[in-house]
Amino acid sequence: MTEAFASTLRSEAPAAQPAGRLVDHPAWARLKEAVSAVRPAQSPDGSIDFQAESAPSPGEVARRIDSVVEAVEELSPLLPHDAAYHQALVKDLRRWADTGFTVPDFLDSLLAFQPAAGRADGREHLVVFPMYTQNGNPDRNLEALVLRVVWPDWLAELERTRYDNPMFLAITFEDFTAGYDTHSAVLFPETIAVREAPERFSWGGIFCDREAARFRRVVTAACEVTRLTLPDDARELLADPRRCQETFALWDMVHDRTHSHGDLPFDPFMIKQRQPFWMYGLEELRCDLTAFHEAGRLADDGYPQGRDVQYAVLLERLFRFPVTGERVRNYDGLGGQLLFAYLHQHDALRWRDNTLTLDWERARQVTAQLREEIETLYRRGIDRPKIVHWLKAYELVSTYLAPHPGSTWAKGPDALDLSLPPRKLVDDVLPDEFPLSLFYEALARKLRRVIASTRGITAATSTPTPTPQAA
Repeated sequence: MTEAFASTLRSEAPAAQPAGRLVDHPAWARLKEAVSAVRPAQSPDGSIDFQAESAPSPGEVARRIDSVVEAVEELSPLLPHDAAYHQALVKDLRRWADTGFTVPDFLDSLLAFQPAAGRADGREHLVVFPMYTQNGNPDRNLEALVLRVVWPDWLAELERTRYDNPMFLAITFEDFTAGYDTHSAVLFPETIAVREAPERFSWGGIFCDREAARFRRVVTAACEVTRLTLPDDARELLADPRRCQETFALWDMVHDRTHSHGDLPFDPFMIKQRQPFWMYGLEELRCDLTAFHEAGRLADDGYPQGRDVQYAVLLERLFRFPVTGERVRNYDGLGGQLLFAYLHQHDALRWRDNTLTLDWERARQVTAQLREEIETLYRRGIDRPKIVHWLKAYELVSTYLAPHPGSTWAKGPDALDLSLPPRKLVDDVLPDEFPLSLFYEALARKLRRVIASTRGITAATSTPTPTPQAA
């Protein structure tokens, strides 16, 4: 045990956040080992079927949970800001054991975990929940992770004065169990196993270190493949991990709040609705283009981070989004394809002689035009029936992207059975309604290994990124 941790444990009163890293404490290693031993025994819903072949005995799992409890209780004094959460966590873990490891219910500890209530740059949190990880593990396995908050003074001031977002949490990985050794870059309360969903959530975390690390790796490779030359400040952004990380923290903060701002339908996240996936794609793109617009205003006001966000939005959307993940209802990929096509068809981007060129100033102007087209769709959509709104959105997307030749929706309303409720018409949407263009088919092949290499990446595990060619 390090002296820093030992002195904290000897103190009678709760101490401030220690200078040492929590993951260096021996109790974290024991906790991580115990959680990792429990995870393989769990069913998709988080329960443990002791009748299954090769299942551990109830006593063995109980001993592992006892180890988790002991580790949490040993580490909790190092994190006094999470004392109430850790107390509730211990109770939830013991109740899960007492009920025979049925479907877990960690609602009480979820409600006690309030990381956004005291955002402080560098503050650590020890988190244990049964959960699935978005874009990672679909099962509600027990996960443990140590994270650190990114909240520099300039970002806190912008949130206070311009972009109020009390639930937003920019975070980085310190260490994690297998559910996060994936492409998942979020920690959302909606993913946690509970008996009932709370009326509202009070926080949402996004791992800006993972976002920054994969951005640097993928965009650097894409610039080499496409021979895109970057302005000096864009090259410097890619070469600076911390600057990249804070860029994504600002982008995410503005993007996140945009979901509840503007001329919106009810439930802008569309969580409780069944809609065609291009509606999700347009909503995510709308939020990113709003972040792009606000970043321009920040740059004009003297914030260098604003220009960084504009570079990040364009490069991430153009290079990584379209070629990442499966093609089935890939709404982020759709948004990236749409942005590329819009820039290309408005002469802000060109692909000639196997070389990509981008007129950065015109790209900023054209991106504003696309944002206005989407905003106009939303404003008019409030006065339209749902199916008409969906058809108008399809019309916007298909103006710039070619639909699949076998698409029913591409044939227009006469090809749809409009006697059915709208949610049934979603069945007529093809899994890949807007296939990749020739450009992206080739780019996807060339970047496949690079994309795969970003699985589980963090700032600490990413290798140095070569600097793309200067303009």
